[in-house]
Amino acid sequence: MSVFTWKNLSLTTVLATLLSGMFAQRATDRSAPITSALRNREFEKALQLLQPVLHESPKNPQLWFFQGLAYSGIGNQKAALASYRSALKIAPDYLPALEGAAQLEYDAGSASAVPLLQHILRLQPNDQTSHAMLAVLAYKKGDCSTAVQQFAQSGSLVDSQPGASQEYGACLVELKQTEKAIPIFQQILASHPDDPRARRALAAVQLAGEQPQGALDTLQPLLAASSPDVSTMQLAAAAYEANKDTPNAVKILRDAIVKDPRDTALYVDFANIAMTHQSFQTGIDMINAGLNLEPNAADLYLARGVLYVQLANYEKAEADFEKAEQLDPRQSLSAAAQGMIAEEKNQNDPDQALATVRSKLVKKANDPFLWYLQAAILLQKAPALDSAEFQKAVQSARKAVTLQPSLIAAHNDLAKLYLQAGQTALAIKECRLVLRDNPTDQTALYHLVLALRKTNDRSEIPDLLQRLANARQDAAKKEAEDNRYKLVVAPGPQPD
Repeated sequence: MSVFTWKNLSLTTVLATLLSGMFAQRATDRSAPITSALRNREFEKALQLLQPVLHESPKNPQLWFFQGLAYSGIGNQKAALASYRSALKIAPDYLPALEGAAQLEYDAGSASAVPLLQHILRLQPNDQTSHAMLAVLAYKKGDCSTAVQQFAQSGSLVDSQPGASQEYGACLVELKQTEKAIPIFQQILASHPDDPRARRALAAVQLAGEQPQGALDTLQPLLAASSPDVSTMQLAAAAYEANKDTPNAVKILRDAIVKDPRDTALYVDFANIAMTHQSFQTGIDMINAGLNLEPNAADLYLARGVLYVQLANYEKAEADFEKAEQLDPRQSLSAAAQGMIAEEKNQNDPDQALATVRSKLVKKANDPFLWYLQAAILLQKAPALDSAEFQKAVQSARKAVTLQPSLIAAHNDLAKLYLQAGQTALAIKECRLVLRDNPTDQTALYHLVLALRKTNDRSEIPDLLQRLANARQDAAKKEAEDNRYKLVVAPGPQPD
């Protein structure tokens, strides 16, 4: 979390203010020893002195604020927050307590800071610190639209925090506003010229902003090193290809593969270039080299399957797609389901994940996503066809699509379950329902190919495989863009 604080709220500044007599002028005679104790950092003494005074004047928000300062001084943030909130119950617009409470909630990464910060901005609309804090909290929540708005209103304050600047820039990239993001990352690099992460981040943003030559210029110092790292080489290859310099793109990718021959992403990038330039067999040969070292890499089988489709070698393409699915047991689980399981930290324990979902279904019995999630987790466990778990998975997927017919992931899981159960006609029906609204859905295309192979009508299969190959190619391009985006949002340079 980027470190923002109000200048007038830091303990040192507050104590200096106490020394100047500002608070003392407003305090009663009995407050003087308290301010003196705070000024001398005698926080335990201040707390002792505060008790009788607060007992006599429990409606004095300033005393509660002093108590919050004292608790902060001894590191008891929970009690400090309670003290600030007590002050706000008495005087909701008391700015020192608002700032104190907001600071503690922000430092804890709590969403409870948001209403406090919004309250401060109602009192002081141009408070840059509040805008900066709201921006960082919005970024942590994944709300880039709000983050960008708040960062823009934080003025030059964000420039003092490289981490916050990077978050600002990353959100601009996320919102496809790369022309605004590039100067931010240029500034980060200017302040940390020797940090390769800052250099790669700027290059990634320039590439996203369709400035491949700029990206290459930015990367040049790293590429000129005696032994450039693989991530730099991979990014440079993408920049060369975008700059229509395929020979250099291929050369640097080959060098990267030699340097790290087990990095499967490099082979996939090479295959994508081969696909673009219709050098299908060359791409297959490179993927084969990767598979010799990493025979269980699902992404390599997917890439090779796409290339086989272009050569009209449909049997080999089907075999590669099937192998990829076998090697990736989580492939049937949608990204949303994976995210929810990961969020609950049960991704390595499907039984615990299942228990969590079932406990939620007790309270929300008509939630289609929960029914889908239950089916997906059961499917992940690969239950036997004659087991109660398999039947429960089918029932759950059916329930999900009944409650929400547009839930594509549930239709896909239901199709897979029907395929496993030998109910081919039902599987085909589910696939066509998905493809009616989402013609490029890879899972539905693949399952429909499998289903049609079990029937006498295989005339559609070549066209479906071509559609699948095209969809996979588009997904690979997006994945490459996402990987470059990760360079932007990776931990950046820290303050000097």
